[in-house]
Amino acid sequence: MAKRRAAIVGVAETDVGKTPHLSVMSQQATAASAALAEAGLSFDDVDALFTAGRWSWSPVATLAEYLGLRPDYLDGSNIGGSSFEAHVGHAAAAIEAGLIDVALITYGSTQRTDPVNNGTGAITDVMADQFEAPFGVPLPIAAYGLAANRYFHQYGVTSEQMAEVAVSARKWAVLNPKAPNRELIGAADVLASPMICEPLHKLDCCLFTDGGGAVVVAAGNRWPGLATQPIEILGHGDAVTHCSIANMPDLTVTAAAQSGPSALRLAGVGHDDIDLLEIYDSFTITVLLTLESLGFCKPGEAADLVADGRTAPGGGLPMNTDGGGLSYTHPGMYGIFLLIEATRQLRREYAAIEPRRQVADAELALVHGTGGMLSATSTVVLGRV
Repeated sequence: MAKRRAAIVGVAETDVGKTPHLSVMSQQATAASAALAEAGLSFDDVDALFTAGRWSWSPVATLAEYLGLRPDYLDGSNIGGSSFEAHVGHAAAAIEAGLIDVALITYGSTQRTDPVNNGTGAITDVMADQFEAPFGVPLPIAAYGLAANRYFHQYGVTSEQMAEVAVSARKWAVLNPKAPNRELIGAADVLASPMICEPLHKLDCCLFTDGGGAVVVAAGNRWPGLATQPIEILGHGDAVTHCSIANMPDLTVTAAAQSGPSALRLAGVGHDDIDLLEIYDSFTITVLLTLESLGFCKPGEAADLVADGRTAPGGGLPMNTDGGGLSYTHPGMYGIFLLIEATRQLRREYAAIEPRRQVADAELALVHGTGGMLSATSTVVLGRV
């Protein structure tokens, strides 16, 4: 019997930035309706529901009730910003096992407009907080600052070199009409921005926004007659190395060193085959550590890899082509937007809208999420059918 295949067949996002007209639930309902409609499907077709967040005792149960769904398969796994890459992988596995045909994956956040009702208050993990929070450690940024300082010390990388991640992301944001920050910046601007947590300046840090999104995954038997080009899920891997930053085995190596090779192996492809990278960029240091841990370069070489605009428009390794969390949006958990952008790039949707944003002839994309204090990762390889 042929292996059942799975693909992303619908994507959508809500308004981002500051959205007082939308709640956490209405964001997800709006994005879900649009993603399903794009594919030519309806809520009646959905037999699996995935979501993550901290806005309910059980976000997936609350969302099912709100949408009027009674799915056969539920997944509320929450591993921070990498949750939605994990959801895509889990949905593909459920499809391959014959358990489901159509999965709906959603996220919503009003962290900027209404942080109280969004459930994005202080994290109360018993394991982490007993050693860190009582002493005034400002998480998560302090964890990433700690990793950046260690990385600088170990490899001699400088803040100016790391700033190239933010500079390139902004060049992509200029081409994205939905991005709130569209003024070009240089490394000097990053270094001149206020220091938030040494060595991370303000422009080394992701935005703080509202926003929601949805992804629809469908089995191969549902592809005929769909209104969109399916983007196949070729490989996936999850991994976790720690929860609290005090217990990170190596501050310069993330769990991407495990999830990345797993995804590439299952997809049957190598690093040189990848045309497009969508890499979680909560902070500029996140990207450098991730690129190395994924194996796109050797330890300490990521700054050289992203130098001279290589990941910017027109570069040889296009990355975060919507502007990323640094210049487009970051509503607490950014991973779902990485999947949305990769899908649109592989469909080549921007060719007629904004050719400078379209990655020419893109066939394969690697999408990678990072969650927590550089804690958990999930990697997905996507390809055109």
